[in-house]
Amino acid sequence: MRIALVGCGAVTQAVYVPLLSRRRDLFEVVAVCDLSRALADAVGDRLGAARRHTSVAELLAEGGFEAVVVLASGSHGETVRQALAGGYAVLCEKPLALTRAEVAELPEGRLMVGYMKQYDPAVRRAEEMLAELGGPGVIRSVEVTVLHPSGESQLAFANLTQARDVDAGLLASLRAAEGELVSRALGESAPEPVRNLYGVALGSICHDLSLMRRFTGSPQEISYVETWGDAPGSVEISGPLPVRGRFSVRWHYLEDYPAYRETVAIHHDKGTLELVFPAPYLMNAPTVLTVVSGSESRTEYRDVTEAFEVQLAAFHAYVNEGKPPLTDAAGALEDIVTAQRIAARYAVQHDLPIGGESA
Repeated sequence: MRIALVGCGAVTQAVYVPLLSRRRDLFEVVAVCDLSRALADAVGDRLGAARRHTSVAELLAEGGFEAVVVLASGSHGETVRQALAGGYAVLCEKPLALTRAEVAELPEGRLMVGYMKQYDPAVRRAEEMLAELGGPGVIRSVEVTVLHPSGESQLAFANLTQARDVDAGLLASLRAAEGELVSRALGESAPEPVRNLYGVALGSICHDLSLMRRFTGSPQEISYVETWGDAPGSVEISGPLPVRGRFSVRWHYLEDYPAYRETVAIHHDKGTLELVFPAPYLMNAPTVLTVVSGSESRTEYRDVTEAFEVQLAAFHAYVNEGKPPLTDAAGALEDIVTAQRIAARYAVQHDLPIGGESA
């Protein structure tokens, strides 16, 4: 399947380039696009893509491919809208957008939103086990802990090409446009702590929201939110699960922590399903599923199958065989709504202004 890549930054270079290089049985990258021509050339050279663009509009107009993989930073809403309007299938990295309005403006089309942890073999096994136990109705609690070092330390091994050729005025205008989208979500007067929290929720905690969406359904109520430490700092979120039990998320940005660690524990009436995720950029590092059951027996499952690779294969199957993705526009919208509920609860607790969609 012929594809084009939009965005040639860290995740593209560290994850997608090696995966697409070894899955040439499924994909041929014919074009790449980035604001930085240096990044476009670096990724194009590694993947053998002759066409390099710095404009999404030009990329889509020239065509010659069946699908677009959107990997750029920030809101992806407008790029996805243009690609779908052009008739292309789209795989879009999370988050799909920063506002509900952007999702509402998307035309009909084939859209898959990339939450690779949903495709992790350990997660799929945990889903199957939970279903055998009786589903969301047996859950007592879901407890999430994320220890998040700096992106630089996580990617130090990757020898990334850096972008130093993008006009500063263009970058400033793009940041301003993204700020306007955040204002649309939170209101013009939303203060910096609320905006920072929303950024963490949609940029990182959304992975855990997507897992809860698979295991239990999206939370319909947020009871408590607190933050502390210098931004992005630490975040605590809790509330009731939609069927039974409660959830808690504790997310900590720790600049110099030795390694990324994410734990999702599902405590149910007869035991625990615990998932421990490795750093997302370490290819084929196993997620460990520990099953605690009767007589305190503990069984561990490990699988070195790369979740990002399974996700890419699922996108190929979606486009060519019509197999539905685990997250489409509707699922991505649920996560945006949950992130807005988190921001709104924090604002109300601290007597801070909140407006826009979150109000």
